[in-house]
Amino acid sequence: MQVREQRTEQREHRTKSGGQRTKDKHLSSEFCLLISVFCLLAFLAGCESGGASRMAMASEIEKLSREKAELNSQIEQLRSESGQLRKQIKVLSGLSKDELEDLYKLQRIKIGGYTNFYDKDKDGKKEKLIVYIQPIDQDGDVIKIAGAVEVQLWDLNSPEANQALIAEWDVPPNQLRKLWYAALKTNYRLSFDIADKIDSLAEPLTVKVSFTDYLTGKVFTEQKVIKP
Repeated sequence: MQVREQRTEQREHRTKSGGQRTKDKHLSSEFCLLISVFCLLAFLAGCESGGASRMAMASEIEKLSREKAELNSQIEQLRSESGQLRKQIKVLSGLSKDELEDLYKLQRIKIGGYTNFYDKDKDGKKEKLIVYIQPIDQDGDVIKIAGAVEVQLWDLNSPEANQALIAEWDVPPNQLRKLWYAALKTNYRLSFDIADKIDSLAEPLTVKVSFTDYLTGKVFTEQKVIKP
């Protein structure tokens, strides 16, 4: 009887031990599976990060290549301009003083015949003064030359001396060069608003122009009477 009970207990112990080993085996397998999944995810993340880094690096390399090409182009342009300047300096250094003064030499200025007051908005009142200026060289040709212009509008018949000067305007070189026209006649075309400066045009008014030649520093003057 005791032998039978001992055998029964041994079988139950082996059964429990086998179940525990099976359970431990399952837990070990699940743990290994989790470790494998984690490693796989880490590997994939590393691949994605490496791919993004490689794309960013390729983009940066392409950007630097473009910048290098632009810089090379600018260097070539500067070299070309530098060569042209050296040639100009060589030519100019070989000219005498008289020859230098004859280069595009301005002799006088002329106020164009179309200089007048105009009614631009067709309301019956002339609100614009348009002045045409022609710089003329030693050969009698009209030339475009760097300079500054001062325009004055006078009423020389005014009884009050301090009221004779109606208005004056200054046109610097950077603005003057944009006002060069070669349509009907080659000249500078200057437009001024006089709506708030003249009530009526019943009397002749005089336009005076001073042109400062930036090449020589000389000042040339001319005037024109505009009749009503």
